[in-house]
Amino acid sequence: MAAPVTSAKPVTETHTETQATVQKLTIGKALNAGLRAAMEADDKVIMMGEDVGKLGGVFRITDGLQKDFGEHRVLDTPLAESGIIGTAVGLAVRGFRPVCEIQFEGFIFPGFDQISSQLAKLHYRTQGEVKVPVVIRVPFGGGIGAVEHHSESPESLFSHIAGLRVVSCSNPVDAYWMIQQAIRCDDPVLFFEPKRLYHSGALKAPVDTTATPDPLFASRTVRQGTAATVVAYGPSVPVCLDAASAAAEEGRSLEVIDLRTLSPLDLEPVFESVRRTGRLIAVSEAQSESSITSEIAARVQQECFYSLEAPVLRVTGFDTPYPPAKLEEHYLPDLDRVLHAVDRALEW
Repeated sequence: MAAPVTSAKPVTETHTETQATVQKLTIGKALNAGLRAAMEADDKVIMMGEDVGKLGGVFRITDGLQKDFGEHRVLDTPLAESGIIGTAVGLAVRGFRPVCEIQFEGFIFPGFDQISSQLAKLHYRTQGEVKVPVVIRVPFGGGIGAVEHHSESPESLFSHIAGLRVVSCSNPVDAYWMIQQAIRCDDPVLFFEPKRLYHSGALKAPVDTTATPDPLFASRTVRQGTAATVVAYGPSVPVCLDAASAAAEEGRSLEVIDLRTLSPLDLEPVFESVRRTGRLIAVSEAQSESSITSEIAARVQQECFYSLEAPVLRVTGFDTPYPPAKLEEHYLPDLDRVLHAVDRALEW
C-alpha cells in the first residue's frame, strides 16, 4: 500500500533530530503517543472507556497510559455508552477534558441521545457560557473481518448534527497531531479512527514531535495531478493513493485530497482542484445515500458547475447493512472500483 503524503513539512528518515523527537510509528502507536503527550501537557485530560485501562483498549491504543498516569486519569468504565458520554459531559462542564473511547463504531448508538441532545447543544443553549471539550474516539470502517456493529461507517450521521465537530485521520503524522488538537478544542469532537489501518506496517511513517502541524479543520492535497480529482478521508485515502499510482503507470495524473475534517467540511481545496481538472470522484466506505459524498457532490456542482467536464462520481459502500467477512472485499471501495470511476469520468 502506498504511503500517503502526510505533512506540509515532510520528515524523512535522514532527519537530524534525536530519536526522542522523530519516531517511525504506525497510526495506532501515533495515537497512543498523541494521547500521552496531551495527558502530559494538561492534567485535566482524562481517558474513559470500556477496557481502556489495564487492557489498553481492544486495539491497544491506550496501552500503558493507566500504568503511567494512574486509575484516576485512565478510567475503565461499565459497558454503558450512554453513561460514559453522560459522565464526560458533566466532567467537561466542571473543567476537565475527557476523552471517551467507543470500542467499535456500532456501539455508539446507546449514547446517541447524550451526544445529540446534550453534548452538541450545551454551548449553544447557554449562549456560549458553557464549554464542553469532550473528544469521542470512534474506531470505524471495515476490513477486519467483522460483521455489523464492528465494521460500520456512521460518520455522516454525526456530521449532520449542529454543534459537533467531526474529523478523521488517515496516516500516523495526522493521528499524532490531530488527536492533540481535538483534545485542546473547546467544542465536542468526534474523532473517527480507521481501525483497519491502526497497525499497518505499510503506513508506518516518521513522526516529528517538534513539527508545526496543519490546522485541525482543514483538508490537504496529498498528491498533485491534472486529469481528475479524487477526494477521500480516513481508510479510503491509502486506497486512492494506490489508485493514483496505478493510474500514473497508464499516463493518467490524479490529484488526491484528504478531507481530514468532515464537519466543518473544508472544500476550498477541492473546488480549486476541480476547477483545474474538471472531474471529481468522491470515495468513502459509508453508504452513498445521504452521506458525506452526497454533500461533496452537491457543493461541487454548485460551486464548480461551469468547470465540470463530467458528472461528479462516487465510489462508496452499498446501501445495505455491513456484510459477513466473506463478502466485505466486494462491499468496500478498492483500487479497481476507484479506477473504474476514473475511467468513466475521463471517457465522459
